[in-house]
Amino acid sequence: MGLDSGVDTERKVVFAVLGFFVVCVIAFGVYGVYWAFYDMDRLPEGEFLTEEPSPDGKYTVRAYVTNGGATVSYAVRGELVYNDKENKTKNIYWNYRDETAEISWTDQDTVVINGVSLDVPGDEFDFRHQ
Repeated sequence: MGLDSGVDTERKVVFAVLGFFVVCVIAFGVYGVYWAFYDMDRLPEGEFLTEEPSPDGKYTVRAYVTNGGATVSYAVRGELVYNDKENKTKNIYWNYRDETAEISWTDQDTVVINGVSLDVPGDEFDFRHQ
């Protein structure tokens, strides 16, 4: 009886280590997909186009155009600037095949960028996920 319980314990340890390894590989793969296809913090900076402060001055939206080179079209990146939080920024808009940016505020928390309405600071628009 003592010999069988030692084998069972070894199996449990092997399965636990193997299970942990599989979970780590899956987690790494999920993060890799997020990093490659969803992370808006990795967008290219681009050249400044325009900016528009919110009516209450709490936010400013800045737009930049990026040139992808000979094989990729232009894209526009919009970033939200938190004016009262030491100018902390967050990417909120990314659209392919745009070269200009029209920014207007409909109220203190709603901005329209090239016809796309966003409630800030929560909403984001990324053409890759539409």
